[in-house]
Amino acid sequence: MKRNADYRWLIICTLSAVFILLITARVCAQNPIIRDQFTADPSARVFGDSVYLYPSHDIPVVNGKGRAGWFCMQDYHVFSSADLTGWIDHGVIVSQDKVAWVDSNAYSMWAPDCIVRNGKYYFYFPTKARDTSFGKGFSIGVAVSEKPIGPFTPLDRPISGVHGIDPNVFIDKDGQAYLYWAEGNLYAAKLKENMLELASEPKVLEDLPAKGLKEGPYLFERNGLYYMTYPHVQNKTERLEYAIGDNPLGPFRVMGVIMKESPTGCWTNHHSIIAFKGQWYLFYHHNDLSPQFDKNRSVRVDSLFFEPDGAIREVIPTLRGVGLTKASQRIQVDRFSRMSQKGAGICLLDSLKPFQGWKTMLDSAGAWVQYNGVDLGAGKLKVVTVSAASPTGGTLEIRLEGIDGPVAAQVVIPKGANWSLFHAPLKSPGAGIHDLVVRLKNNSSVEVDWVRFE
Repeated sequence: MKRNADYRWLIICTLSAVFILLITARVCAQNPIIRDQFTADPSARVFGDSVYLYPSHDIPVVNGKGRAGWFCMQDYHVFSSADLTGWIDHGVIVSQDKVAWVDSNAYSMWAPDCIVRNGKYYFYFPTKARDTSFGKGFSIGVAVSEKPIGPFTPLDRPISGVHGIDPNVFIDKDGQAYLYWAEGNLYAAKLKENMLELASEPKVLEDLPAKGLKEGPYLFERNGLYYMTYPHVQNKTERLEYAIGDNPLGPFRVMGVIMKESPTGCWTNHHSIIAFKGQWYLFYHHNDLSPQFDKNRSVRVDSLFFEPDGAIREVIPTLRGVGLTKASQRIQVDRFSRMSQKGAGICLLDSLKPFQGWKTMLDSAGAWVQYNGVDLGAGKLKVVTVSAASPTGGTLEIRLEGIDGPVAAQVVIPKGANWSLFHAPLKSPGAGIHDLVVRLKNNSSVEVDWVRFE
């Protein structure tokens, strides 16, 4: 690969378009967790022993379908995972052309939610109606299923008395269900037992920030406190904030920020918060796979923690994400935990084909990338395989105990422009959980796609 000023400029531009930390399809996830399509506005729910993800589905505007330069969404998928790393796409569950009341040319199937009650799963989605008899703007519909992955049957009419976007449903300990949504303000109302009709008049949630766009309400309860969380434009782009109260309908007291604004200017953020197997998680989105257009977004997940007084600790977004990665899987080291400040960078494998993912660039002696949480199992692995290419030829050191750990293998990458697989025996196979480091030994240039152990 030619190494010139234009090439280095491209790397810098691409790096600025992703979050960089300096310190079916089955998708084995880091961030973003879904990489074969655009996903946004994630509603994560724990049903049984798995997490089910109900995001919206961004698609490019083509052939006059949708509005150029704006959000374009025509259907919803559902994904599931038992460990937050391997995600299964169960396909489309609701589509704009298969709901009786929906304008099939609107491409406005925005942020949804799903909840279970009495053995049935209720999927709530906002979009525009095909006629004004249901009211102007967005309405909110419901589809019902016997299973979390569908098939879902949409009702013939949207929920009466509700106009807005971003539905969120919460069922309190006493069995009372609540519906939240956004339309300039954040609104809430009680739901009837059937989960299809309002049981009270809509109420504006007061005592939240008066200035700036507020949307995407998401309510959860922990230790008797009700957390109302929402995206809010304090300046130019959305950040995630929260308020707490003693009642699902408020009043709420604004507490602070869950996640700051995107450092690369992605205008929206939208989220959900769940507890799964003893740990809390924040699901959110960013435009990782579309760095030049922030209306094509991708879902991420990071761990969330609480202070002793119940305050939410600010979540710093990561590329590594959550969960362990089995050593026998392809370890995408470009979703790194740490990286040397000199001689290391990340860019898309092909800027025109973002779903192919990223590559790690190492171009000076000692440059390194670290990927935490690799499960080597019982220590029976013998070989490391690296997918790499090098315009100069070089040698990679594989370390399993962090940057200062012993060298477990050396992988020689011959000079060549094409991607190939290169193998080397493990000197010390190790066992259990380790932090993988890939380090460039000599002054050369090597590109790495992934690492795998066998």
